[in-house]
Amino acid sequence: MLDGELACVDLETTGGHPLLHRVIEVGIVTLRGGAVVDEWSSLVNPGGRIPRNISAFTGITDEMVADAPSFADLRGEVLARLEGRLFVAHNARFDYGFLRNEFRRLGLRFRAPVLCTVKLSRRMDAGERGHSLDAVMARHGIECQARHRALGDAQVLARFLPILQRRHAADELERVVSELVQESPLPPQLDPELLEDLPEGPGVYRFWGENDALLYVGKSVNLRTRVLSHFAADHRDSKELKLSRQVRRVDWQETAGEFGALLLESRWVKELEPLHNRRLRAARECWTIVLDTEGDGLRARVAEMGALPASGSTSRGDASLSDDGASPHFFGTFRAKRDATKALDEIVRAHQLCRKALGLEPGEGSCFGFQVGRCRGACAGREPAALHAARAQLAFAPHRLRPWPFRGRLAICERDWRGEQQLHVFDHWRYVGTARDEDSLAALDRPAGGFDIDTYRILERLLRKPPPRTRLVELD
Repeated sequence: MLDGELACVDLETTGGHPLLHRVIEVGIVTLRGGAVVDEWSSLVNPGGRIPRNISAFTGITDEMVADAPSFADLRGEVLARLEGRLFVAHNARFDYGFLRNEFRRLGLRFRAPVLCTVKLSRRMDAGERGHSLDAVMARHGIECQARHRALGDAQVLARFLPILQRRHAADELERVVSELVQESPLPPQLDPELLEDLPEGPGVYRFWGENDALLYVGKSVNLRTRVLSHFAADHRDSKELKLSRQVRRVDWQETAGEFGALLLESRWVKELEPLHNRRLRAARECWTIVLDTEGDGLRARVAEMGALPASGSTSRGDASLSDDGASPHFFGTFRAKRDATKALDEIVRAHQLCRKALGLEPGEGSCFGFQVGRCRGACAGREPAALHAARAQLAFAPHRLRPWPFRGRLAICERDWRGEQQLHVFDHWRYVGTARDEDSLAALDRPAGGFDIDTYRILERLLRKPPPRTRLVELD
C-alpha cells in the first residue's frame, strides 16, 4: 500500500473540535511509489478570528488569512489531491474528521482509506517511548523547516514512511499497514460505512437487533465517540459485550444540543420500550407528597402525578398542578409509591411530627408516636395545631417542588454548529414539543401528556444553571 498513491496531510485549525472550529491551513504532499511527486499548501480564511493561543502556536495570524481563500473556494483543489489516494496523517482522526466536516458544511460527502502514523509508529517501534511527531523526528533524525505549519508537518510524514520501508521487512510493514487501514472497532455484522457516517455532534442513537427488535436507546454530546465506545473491546463489561453481539443496525437523530438529546432519549425510551433501558423504561409513574390545609392544621398524603392535567380539580387520590405551576403543597418526586411513603415516614419521624394530626393514622386518642416519645403531642392537646402545622411546613420545605417561574410557556433555544436552532417548548414543567422555525412553533399548543418525572428533573436542572449558548424565551 505504501508503494501506491498516498496523500500525506496536515491541517492547522482554530481549535480541537471539528464541529466548532475551522481549518486555517492545509498542507498535502503526494507520494507515488514511495517518492514525492507534488507538494501543495494554502492558508484558509476560517470566517472568524483565530484564537491568540493558536496564533502563538502556529504563527498564523488573522492578518495572514484575511485575504486567503475560504475552504469552499479550495474544495476542488483539496479533493483533487485526496481522491483515489491513501489518506496519511499523524493522529489521522483529527485531520480526517476536520476535512470531513468542512466538506459536510458544503453538502459534500468525503471518504477515503486512512492510515494513522501515530498507530503505525507504535506498531513498528513498539519498544520505543513517545510517538508524537517530535518524538518520531528525534528518533529517526528527520528535520522540519516549518514545524506546526501544515506543509512542514506533512513533509515530515513523507520522509518518515520511506525510513520505515528501509528499516523493516516489506511483508511485515505491508501487513501492519493493511491491518491499520482496515482497522474498525465495529463488530463484523454491522455495515462498515457506519464508521464514516456517524456524526460527531449531540443526539440520540438506537441499537436494533434481529427482526428489528429495539435493543437500546442512548444519548451523547458526541454520537460518534459514544456509539463506538459500545464496541471498544478494551473496556466492555459482560452486558456491553452481549449488547454489541446482538446489534444488527444503528440509527440516530442529531439534536442542536445536549438538552434536546436528554429530552429525546427520555421520550424514546418511554414510547419505544427498548429491551436494555430498564431503569428509564420502568419510570411510568410519578408520585409526590401532598400537604392539604384543613383549618389550623395540615393533612399529608401520597399521590400519583403521572398523567395529570395542567389545571382543574382531581379526586383526592391524585395530585394536580395548578396554572401557577408546581403547587407549594407538593413535595418531592418519586418513581414508586413505596418510595414516596418511605420518604414521608422518615420526615415525620425525624421532626417528631404527629401522624394522627397529619391524617396518617386512624382512630381516637393519642397517636402511637406520642406513646413512645416520637410525637410532641398535637394529637393529645400538648402542641397547638397551628404550631404543629408550622413545624410540618418547615420540615417538608426542603423537598418542595419548584414553582413554575414563568407566566406561561417557555422555549429553550439551542443552536448547533451549523447555526440551525431547536426550540424546546414547555408549559408548567410539561413538554409541549420541539420546533425549528416560526411556523412549527405556532403549531405547538398545549402538552399532550401529563407530568413526567424525568422531564421535570431535566428542565429543573437546566433552569438552575443554563449552559452557554442556550437561550430562554418566554412565549406568553
